[in-house]
Amino acid sequence: MVRSPGDEDEDKDDAALFRSAIGNVKPLADVPAPPAKPRPKPAARMAEQDELDARSEFQRGLDEMAVLEAGDVLSYRRENVPARVFQRLKRGQFSVQDELDLHGATALQAESLIRRFLAEAHDHEFGCVRIIHGKGQRSDREAPVLKNLVDRILRQRADVLAFHSAPPTQGGTGAAVVLLARRS
Repeated sequence: MVRSPGDEDEDKDDAALFRSAIGNVKPLADVPAPPAKPRPKPAARMAEQDELDARSEFQRGLDEMAVLEAGDVLSYRRENVPARVFQRLKRGQFSVQDELDLHGATALQAESLIRRFLAEAHDHEFGCVRIIHGKGQRSDREAPVLKNLVDRILRQRADVLAFHSAPPTQGGTGAAVVLLARRS
């Protein structure tokens, strides 16, 4: 739109007309600014990253290990455990002094339960315990999660001398009988 020199006078007249139409104006008092949004709580990002790394390391460990199937036998013996003692364990000739049933537990819950259970077994000076992990036949995954978890945890513990799948009358390949070292 092209403006002519007379348009400026009309703009001034419009502004004056507007001011006269609304009358005297009273300025508003200064209003305080609305409160700022609360800052988010600081997150322990390094701890979260460490936890994530540990979980992925656990998963890599499972991937690297030979994965046990539902009917596979758990079996482990430290070198200092005599073969004769291990044979007795395999046959179920040791009296089981306590047992832990992991049915229905998640992998994270089971890991915590196993560690607590073994600590309590040592506190009571139990020499032989049973861990019922199930065969994993109802697992969503191809391999039984709890069975593989029990195998991995027990192999890593210095206080576990030996373990073997229980005899058929005590749970078979759905349970492990564990021989524990005495506290020094």
